[in-house]
Amino acid sequence: MNWQPDVARDFSDYLRDESRRLGQAEFITFPASTEELAAALRDAHARHLAVTLQGARTGIAAGAVPDGGSILNLSRMTRVLGLRQRHGLFYALVQPGVLLSAFRTALAKREFDTAGWDADSRAALAALRAAPRQMLTADPTETSASLGGMTACNASGARSFKYGAVRHYVEALHVVLADGATVELRRGAQQARGRAFTLALPDGRSLASPLPAYTMPAVKNAAGYYAADHMDLVDLFIGSEGTLGAIAAIELRLTPEPALEWGMTAFLPSTAAVCQFVRRARGEYAAGSGPLAAIEYFSGSALALLRHQKATNPAFAIIPDIPEGFAGAVYVEIHAETEAAAQTTLEKLVEFLNACGGNEDTAWLATTPQELERLHRFRHAVPEAVNLLIGERKKTEPGLTKLGTDMAVPDGALETVMALYETDLARLGLESVVFGHIGNNHVHVNILPRTLADYETGKKLYQHWAERVCGLGGTISAEHGVGKLKTALLAVMYGETGIAQMRAVKQVFDPDRTLGRGNLFS
Repeated sequence: MNWQPDVARDFSDYLRDESRRLGQAEFITFPASTEELAAALRDAHARHLAVTLQGARTGIAAGAVPDGGSILNLSRMTRVLGLRQRHGLFYALVQPGVLLSAFRTALAKREFDTAGWDADSRAALAALRAAPRQMLTADPTETSASLGGMTACNASGARSFKYGAVRHYVEALHVVLADGATVELRRGAQQARGRAFTLALPDGRSLASPLPAYTMPAVKNAAGYYAADHMDLVDLFIGSEGTLGAIAAIELRLTPEPALEWGMTAFLPSTAAVCQFVRRARGEYAAGSGPLAAIEYFSGSALALLRHQKATNPAFAIIPDIPEGFAGAVYVEIHAETEAAAQTTLEKLVEFLNACGGNEDTAWLATTPQELERLHRFRHAVPEAVNLLIGERKKTEPGLTKLGTDMAVPDGALETVMALYETDLARLGLESVVFGHIGNNHVHVNILPRTLADYETGKKLYQHWAERVCGLGGTISAEHGVGKLKTALLAVMYGETGIAQMRAVKQVFDPDRTLGRGNLFS
């Protein structure tokens, strides 16, 4: 089951993730079951080896990059283990290596490999085939992400305005701890008392610890250990980035698909107009309960980059012609059960667009799946164009990478943070592209350095923004996690006291400090 010794030559891909950071390791293991995963962790524990857990390695915070020791790659744990139906809701039990794209395909076809399923799972599958179509709501850009990795960093994506992050859909976790002990954590079954917990293990041991005393920011957040009074202990492991245990299976609650999905991409004359449009839309349709599934943003520089790529790169020919003379755009997605409800929502959004200085004649409307797919391609084209640009610049300056933020602020600070980004970038002369989930006050500022001097300036600016965002009550990571690249920013967010309290929790589950070395804390 173990492989050694020449990881660098034969397994070089497993020494990196999408962050492009390069690590090093002595061993790599590919377990295919909970039993094999537990055996690998027992072996590593007996030898005091550091263990880095990997899924599909689509993360951009270097959480899957090994820092010595052993790699436990879960890409062969790819089975859907069963289904359940309870109180009219469907739940899927999946191994961590299942890819989001593969799960979506199986769910759409309602076809699964049922080998080993029990009678209850087979009955639930029959009920699923007779029920309205179901979906997993998380919508990260990389559909090649694994469900285990998405759970480990509490992923979300574009549709988080309505549906929230993965955390809200995790009903249970099967976790293998650092010493190979396996425990099932289920909502309502193991809860903290105030800010302390005791967790009974199947082998008769108990683990006990205070929880961190900090207050979680009231924003979309994927930074640090979740901590709240009387919390479910399953939430402690969601977003823990492979530092407390290895996720061996996840029970996920499914959601009925909406009957209709419509969209609109609206172009606006200024960032202030964009913010005004967002405020009107959120004022009319509250997050989480209304028909708006996504409110996404594209800066003027993002539109200009896409125009350039469309004119020079045949791969971008499929995106629509982008109108000139606008400072930004907003994509809004509507999920509704009737055409009348969708039409009413769309008309209201067009009213807001016109009131904010936009023009409905230049907006792109999508009322069919084909039209909606075209708008989705446009949204996904922005990060692709950014990566291509940086790739070209690296040819002459290999040390360059993009600097992408993942910060979010409370609703009241949207205009403040957007002005902060624009003012600082202009003052320092840094090229950038901004896009992302503006409905959650969560945009990704991609600083695009042209020189190493730009890169160093951008890193200092990133630190400054972290301090400002945390001062506004925000988070340094809303969806990508902390990994190894944002440990200093996590300390800005929670302070040394908060970091020490997180370390104390880790000490209880991983006293040798071997799991996820370098993730969350240096």
